[in-house]
Amino acid sequence: MSGRILVADDNAASRELIREVLEVSGYDVVEAADGREAVNEAHRHAPDLVLVDIQMPYLDGYGVLRELKATPRLSGLPVVALTAYAMEGDGNRAMAAGFDGYITKPVEIAALRQEIKRFL
Repeated sequence: MSGRILVADDNAASRELIREVLEVSGYDVVEAADGREAVNEAHRHAPDLVLVDIQMPYLDGYGVLRELKATPRLSGLPVVALTAYAMEGDGNRAMAAGFDGYITKPVEIAALRQEIKRFL
């Protein structure tokens, strides 16, 4: 496996877990602790995939999605929502907003790997 994945989550423990799983699988990981940093890191590193928490400071996951999709060179970048809000219909709302995938927290490692394989 190869590819660069941007992991944007304001929870350091969540980022660390995801980073470790991805690095063991052979991916290069870039991290961001808030939405503004996520947009900046996407511009700086041109990742192959973005995993973004919905609830983050400065700019939420939906805002990150809008900014990435509005940038021509990043508009085709797959963006997967990460969220602890797993109420019925939340996944459908995320997909309707333009996310390419949806993973609930706490993240199940098998589900994370499966979702990444869809895009890389």
